[in-house]
Amino acid sequence: MTGITVGFAMCGSFCTFSKAFAQMEQLKNIGYHIVPIMSFNAYSTDTAFGKAEDYIKKAEEICQRKVIHTIKDAEPIGPKGMTDIMLVSPCTGNTAAKLAGAVTDTPVTMAVKSHLRQSKPVLLCIATNDALGASAQNIGKLMNTRHYYFVPFSQDNPLKKPNSLVADFAMIPEALEYALKEQQIQPVIGSSAPAPAV
Repeated sequence: MTGITVGFAMCGSFCTFSKAFAQMEQLKNIGYHIVPIMSFNAYSTDTAFGKAEDYIKKAEEICQRKVIHTIKDAEPIGPKGMTDIMLVSPCTGNTAAKLAGAVTDTPVTMAVKSHLRQSKPVLLCIATNDALGASAQNIGKLMNTRHYYFVPFSQDNPLKKPNSLVADFAMIPEALEYALKEQQIQPVIGSSAPAPAV
């Protein structure tokens, strides 16, 4: 993967950050160059899952470059040809809705919009509690929009969160290879995780 640069854009599904960072490290180890990008919330919000400053430090240590965290700094990504593929991991329902509606009001949505100026692939790693609810129409629209591809996903807790879908983060490297060839890895919908005992 020498010479391939991945824009690694992170949104505020904080409970999946540990999985996202594990794959950021994996992609780096495989040989990809990585441009880290964070939404306003991902860059500034402390949660029960960790502190923003620790996330920033981790991303910058892995990628060996500063995190892009403003709309202004994300805008040149396309014009300067900074990325070969844009990975949004995790991609929240909020961000999916904005991408489906062509709304550009965060560093991540600007990064994707700018990257798409070059007609290059975007890989979405979905993590949202309402994927089978209000967000379903947005995900469906993106699945039928050119240049968008998905990391395979499934229900993560069908009994307690029946509308929730989370991508299989471990499949990011393989899904990335397919997306670089402008192909959707299949099957895109996996079987549900075992439901907890009631």
